[in-house]
Amino acid sequence: MKSFLPKSAWAFLSITSFIGLAPGLAHAAGAAGSPAIDSGATAWMLTSTALVLLMVPGLAMFYAGLVRTKNVLGTMMHSLISIALVGILWVIFGYALAFGKNVLGGFIGWDNRYFLLSGIDSSVINGIPEYAFVMFQGMFAIIAPALISGALAERVSFRGYCLFITLWFTFVYCPLAHWVWAPDGWLFNAGAGGVIDLAGGLVIHVSAGISALVVALFLGKRAGYPKTTMQPNNMVMTLIGAGLLWVGWFGFNAGSTVSCGLDTARALAMTQIAAASGALTWVIIEAIIFEKATALGFASGMLAGLVAITPAAGVVQPVGAIVLGAASSIVCYLVISSKPKLGFDDSLDCFGIHGVGSGLGVLLLSFFIRDSWMANTSMKAGANGWSAISQLGIQFLGIGVTIALAAVATLVICIVVTKTVGFRIDAEGEQAGLDQSLHGEHGYGFIL
Repeated sequence: MKSFLPKSAWAFLSITSFIGLAPGLAHAAGAAGSPAIDSGATAWMLTSTALVLLMVPGLAMFYAGLVRTKNVLGTMMHSLISIALVGILWVIFGYALAFGKNVLGGFIGWDNRYFLLSGIDSSVINGIPEYAFVMFQGMFAIIAPALISGALAERVSFRGYCLFITLWFTFVYCPLAHWVWAPDGWLFNAGAGGVIDLAGGLVIHVSAGISALVVALFLGKRAGYPKTTMQPNNMVMTLIGAGLLWVGWFGFNAGSTVSCGLDTARALAMTQIAAASGALTWVIIEAIIFEKATALGFASGMLAGLVAITPAAGVVQPVGAIVLGAASSIVCYLVISSKPKLGFDDSLDCFGIHGVGSGLGVLLLSFFIRDSWMANTSMKAGANGWSAISQLGIQFLGIGVTIALAAVATLVICIVVTKTVGFRIDAEGEQAGLDQSLHGEHGYGFIL
């Protein structure tokens, strides 16, 4: 076909086009030597990070609706301050302690590149920028100590609480995260397939639950408990918070696959199934016993299902998710119902839901692991093989270690906080409420 432009014009267009494309070609050439970034996985990890962060205000609302009006803001601050305090600690040294290479005989990790995140500016791991992984894991570190606040609600000083979560994050959370999730962590490599804890059944929920029990026993009961009725001030707020937790949990579990594919879809699906199973089971229990289904019971059952599937979402199939959700709901209901007889004041049932429910999930998952995971693990294990019983033993080991570290360290931390800045608020401040005595505000503009 004959050209309508002279040769000189074609030459000019060719030169200018090359000049226009040159920066892009240079960028492509420069990127060729860099690790490839999976844009789909990166987008999902960034979304998951936001979803997990959403769980913190969700938790704040869930807890705040369950306390008395005079403690609404103080209770919410227990969750929200963790975003700022632990968020900074994670960047300074937390990530280095949790995901650095073994030091001190493997008790903890460390890597100078991770101190203040000074050496990861161009780092890519598993197809995603390491910054995305750091921030995702940072959200886990933030919500873990915030869960414990449910056990000490309405009776602690704010500065004592801040010191408590600082020490707990450093000496409980970071070591456990290193043992369970770091590539050279000893629980990560235990037995044929390592301890199974996809998203923090041990690292977050069992540890927080056990610590909550220790704190509740150490601080003692709230003034007037259990003789004085302490009704929730706003169940609507609690249900909204529960809904935010449910939504955020998809990022919590599915994001923990650190990918965007089949494993991600499996984890998300198992999360939904277990939550629904737990909620439905609790509603049925109340309907049988009381002939009524309470909103609090629905929210509690939902949480029981979610904490049970947290360690297991990456390995079980739907039938396992249904069983774990239902079993957790039943056992958590029994434990919480027995709390008055046991005589401790775990104000908002952190131990009864998170510690018990997730601990149950950590163990029961051994009997519902999908065949493909078992086959892959058996091949890795070689002649030693794999069995549900051997995996159960590893899971028991993980729970035992978690309970021991959380219980002992938390007791020591409680003593340190009490002896330094003080932990429990004085009687006058407790009577007035956290909002007025510690923050100089009222959640609703009046006191009940």
